[in-house]
Amino acid sequence: MTPIVSLEGRTIIVTGAGQGIGKAIVELSVELGANVVAVDLNADTLNAALAPLPAERVMAVVGSVADQALAGRAVGEAVGRFGGVHGLVNNAGIIRPAMIEKMTAPQWQDVIDVHLTGSFYWTQAVGRHMIERVKDGDKSGGAIVNISSDAGRKGSIGQINYAAAKAGMLAMTMTAAREWGRYNIRTNSVCFGVVETPMTEVVRGEKFRDNILAQIPMGRWSTPQEVVKTVCFLLSDGSSYITGQHLGVNGGFHISL
Repeated sequence: MTPIVSLEGRTIIVTGAGQGIGKAIVELSVELGANVVAVDLNADTLNAALAPLPAERVMAVVGSVADQALAGRAVGEAVGRFGGVHGLVNNAGIIRPAMIEKMTAPQWQDVIDVHLTGSFYWTQAVGRHMIERVKDGDKSGGAIVNISSDAGRKGSIGQINYAAAKAGMLAMTMTAAREWGRYNIRTNSVCFGVVETPMTEVVRGEKFRDNILAQIPMGRWSTPQEVVKTVCFLLSDGSSYITGQHLGVNGGFHISL
């Protein structure tokens, strides 16, 4: 029987790959047969994350996702080593919380640069390669998954920068899906709720825990290993007719039509 989710023979680029969700995506992608290009700003964290994995199947890229030149170089190096790039996960993220009236320009810009502008740079670089490959006769296209958030669909108190960036990623997803569908390049978003990562330590703390859990019908947080299964599904042929969609993986934290 053909497995529903397989990444055999694919090369996937994952940003923010050194810890949390990104690290879990890398691990599961390799388990499902992919080669992975792992991108992170912190070299030590990234190397530690990749150390247990087969060296011939992973490639480390150290640098900021907001560096447009880095995105182009990384795609070129990935093609040179693995023969092509078939998937991208825009996962890198930071938080700089502040109420609207207190937020500084750098706090705003830093988050926009990493989440939104960075995702655009990597989407553009990978998309150019995929389109060229399709024009050369390879009809396999590719898959892009943007890691958005429920914050981008309903706002987030104290994080207007983060919510705005995540909402922008949803629009970027829909636009790429419309422009690139004819090349069999699928682009989707995953909107997580509260995942047990270092970035969510504050909201999972004693001050906010009970209030947030009360809003989640399933009554619990998720682990990175649980939610990344959906990401790998969207990278695989199991989702071959899905594009331009925003899939909530949140235990019911946000429910809409």
